[in-house]
Amino acid sequence: MTGKTETTETVGKANPAGRTRLAVSSPVGTEHEYSINDKDHRPLAISDRIIRRIAGELQHEVPFAGILVSKELQKHAIELIPKRPAGLSELEEGLYRGLLELYHATNNEYAFMGLGMHPLLTLDQTTYWDHDEQEYYEAYDRIFNINQHGWLNIQALQINIPYRGEEELVAMFNRIRSLIPYLVAVSASSPMVEGRLTPYMDNRLVYYRQNQDAIPQICRGILPERLAKAKDYVKINRQIYSELKKRQAEILCREWVNSRGVIVRFTRSCLEVKAIDEQECLHSDMAVSAFLLAALRSDLELEEEESSLLALLEDAMRRGTAGLRPELEKLFASAEKSATAEERRYLPLIARRIEEGCLAEVMVRRLKEGDGAIKPLLSEMQWCLKENRPFQAEPGRCG
Repeated sequence: MTGKTETTETVGKANPAGRTRLAVSSPVGTEHEYSINDKDHRPLAISDRIIRRIAGELQHEVPFAGILVSKELQKHAIELIPKRPAGLSELEEGLYRGLLELYHATNNEYAFMGLGMHPLLTLDQTTYWDHDEQEYYEAYDRIFNINQHGWLNIQALQINIPYRGEEELVAMFNRIRSLIPYLVAVSASSPMVEGRLTPYMDNRLVYYRQNQDAIPQICRGILPERLAKAKDYVKINRQIYSELKKRQAEILCREWVNSRGVIVRFTRSCLEVKAIDEQECLHSDMAVSAFLLAALRSDLELEEEESSLLALLEDAMRRGTAGLRPELEKLFASAEKSATAEERRYLPLIARRIEEGCLAEVMVRRLKEGDGAIKPLLSEMQWCLKENRPFQAEPGRCG
C-alpha cells in the first residue's frame, strides 16, 4: 500500500490474427520482500527497529541509500523498492547498492533472506505491523484472521508494468493471466512450511489463495477473469467492495484489496503482477522480470480457457517446472526472440531454471540427496542475497 508512481513507454499494436501485439518496454517497477533473521536463521519481528535505526524515526516507508525501504504487514519482513521505474539493469544496480548499505547500517547484525516463505517460521515467531495503518490490519484481522501463514509468512516479487490506454490494459492483462502458470513454475521457491517439506513447490500461493476465504472474490484462486474491457475489472472491484461494506469494512475498499495474481492499479496506470515468489537474489528477480516482459511481447498463442489454466497453475504449484517443461521450453524460445538486448542478458538463468528446476525443486533435491539439513542450505540462500549471485544446483556455492 505504498504510493509509488509508474510511467509508460509501451505501445500496443494489433497483429494479423487480431491479438494486440504488445511492444512492452522499460521502465518498470519492482518490489522485493525479505525476511529478517538472526545468525541461526530464526526470523526476527523487528522491521520497526530497523526502520527507526536507518531513518532516525519510525515511518512505514523511508528513503534510504537511493531506494525506499518499507515495512510489510509481517514484522519479520522488510521491503526494498526503487525510487522510480527504470530498466532492469538500473533497477538491479540501484537496489543492490541500497541492500549493501542496509547491511552496513545494521552492522551486519542480521541475515536477510528471500524465498517465497520463511522455511522455518512458526506463527508465534512473528506478528503484524503495530504502528500506523492499524485500522487496515484490524479490519483484515476481524474478517479473515491474520494469524495464518497466508498473511504472516508470504514474500512476493511484485512487478509493476505500465500500460497506455484501455486497449493495451486489456490485452496485457489477459496475456499476463495466461502466463501466470508458467511464471509460477519457474519462480516457485517455497517448498517448506515450519521446517517440513510439503507436496508443493509453491506453498506461498497455497496459503495465499485461501487467506481471504470469507470473501473468495478477493483472491479468486489467484487466476483472474478474462477481460473484454476495462469496465469489466471495475465491476469486479465494485462487487468486492460491496461484500466488504456488508462487513463494515469500507476502509478496505481500495484498488489494492484485489488479490488475484495480476491486478490493475488505475492510480498508477500499471498492472501489478502478484503471483511470483520472491527469489534468492536481485539478479534472479530481474531474470524472472525479463522473462515476463519478453513473453508478453512474444507471438506464441497461450491457453485462455479457465479450467485448463487452473489445471496448469495447480501443476505449477505442485511440481514447479517438472510438469510444464515442454511448454516452458516452447514459451522460452518464443520469448527469447522477442527479448531486448538487456533482457537477453538475464534469460540464461531462466533457461537454467527450466532445465534444472525452479529454486524450490533444486532446494528439495539438495535436501533429499544430502543429509536433509536445512540450515546450511538457508545459509547459502542468505549468502546469495548478500552477494547477489543466483543459487546453483551444486552444493556449497552461489554463482
